[in-house]
Amino acid sequence: MTGTAQPTGRCYCGCGKQIGYGRYFAAGHDKTAEAAFLAIHHQASVAQMLHAHGYGPDDTKSVTKAAVEKGLWEECPFGCGYRGARESVVNHVNRHHREK
Repeated sequence: MTGTAQPTGRCYCGCGKQIGYGRYFAAGHDKTAEAAFLAIHHQASVAQMLHAHGYGPDDTKSVTKAAVEKGLWEECPFGCGYRGARESVVNHVNRHHREK
């Protein structure tokens, strides 16, 4: 397969359900498709999927660190080691670093 996936009006999990314009999945079916993909390709294990792509538990092989380095995620500005999408970091800071 080449190119970018395009919405077709049918659920991408393969169930055949008609869905709204511009969507890829019926509600919750993205997780169904993800679970099936992991089962087929990675023994139903996120750890095995990460390992297959060169990621691991060491900071030098960290998938979250790679996301930060690619500019897709951010690190907590308080240096606690938390990494996530911008909105997730904002929520983390508000929950764990605001003055009490």
